[in-house]
Amino acid sequence: MTKRILVLSASVGAGHLRAAQAVELALRELSPVAHVENHDVMEFTNGVFRRLYAKSYLDLVNRAPHVLGYFYDLMDRQPSPQQKGDRLRRLVQKLNLRKFLEFLRSDPWDIVVNTHFLPAEMIAHLKHKGDFAAPQFTVTTDFETHRLWVNQPCERYFTATAEGAAYLAHLGVLRETIEITGIPIHPAFARPHDRAELLARHQLSGKRPIVLQLGGGFGVGPVEKIYRTLLEVDVPLEIVVVAGRNETLRATLSEIQAPSEHRAHVLGFTDVMHELMAVADLVVTKPGGLTSSEALASGAAMVIVNPIPGQEARNSDFLLEQGAAIKVNNTATLSHKLAELLHHPKRLAQLKTAAKSLGRPQAAFDVARRALEFQ
Repeated sequence: MTKRILVLSASVGAGHLRAAQAVELALRELSPVAHVENHDVMEFTNGVFRRLYAKSYLDLVNRAPHVLGYFYDLMDRQPSPQQKGDRLRRLVQKLNLRKFLEFLRSDPWDIVVNTHFLPAEMIAHLKHKGDFAAPQFTVTTDFETHRLWVNQPCERYFTATAEGAAYLAHLGVLRETIEITGIPIHPAFARPHDRAELLARHQLSGKRPIVLQLGGGFGVGPVEKIYRTLLEVDVPLEIVVVAGRNETLRATLSEIQAPSEHRAHVLGFTDVMHELMAVADLVVTKPGGLTSSEALASGAAMVIVNPIPGQEARNSDFLLEQGAAIKVNNTATLSHKLAELLHHPKRLAQLKTAAKSLGRPQAAFDVARRALEFQ
């Protein structure tokens, strides 16, 4: 009998969708005969709710990140059905996601895998009422967990770290239902690469440190300022900057003349991030859970800039504690800190070794296997 697996996420930032895609691809690779569907729950709602739930998040990230951090910490409380705020939030979600609830009931599913807590919460509510029977898995997408991820009943939780597992247990999740797999990333990160071939493909010499600067999928934030600061580093570099889908930014960066001691490559959106990370020595980026996991799996040291208060600040703490990253608190000091690191190659090697030891390139396959095997 063909297994029917539903993968669910929410387009609140890009990381949750990328984790869902990673699980979907791993499922299809492990079991080509399985029926797998991957859906963004925002497909099933109206424009107003989509704006309030997803767009407001991005607005806070860009305009008032400390407000976002405040609410992130405020909502990280022990779950309780008596909390009025939680009851109101669930009511609003239910009213605006009726099409999603209808979709869930329209077809039988053997298992549901969630990479965002919104569908997990909706399914848990249905299971409590006896309106949905399929088991569900929840896959967290940061190095620490948050109480919004706890939505019972849930048959399995997959978390990135032992600390994340300990916090889920503190919130009442049974230890035997928690597995530490890492964060699911694209299966391409689990495959071996020929460095010389990749260098040639991307027109990189590989004779100097390769610094990969990421501006996120939409190329927002102080990308130009960071790029100009990288060009001030007194160690010859090969710099690859990815502007994402921001074509205006890509054009602006392309017009900047790099000093003769550096080689610079300006890219727009790319679907070969696994190749760029495989050759990078350093990745300059915000510490999102997916991006950080990709860098770790590639064995690249991280230079953390502008972490969003809340989940990214906690990701930053984890990476620093594990010795896989350095953090730049002010862009003005980026060139100084980078040069200090590059003048001490042993220190850079230690960061890269720590990163590689933390990498979990098989995470998507581990989650997919559990879904395929679950009875």
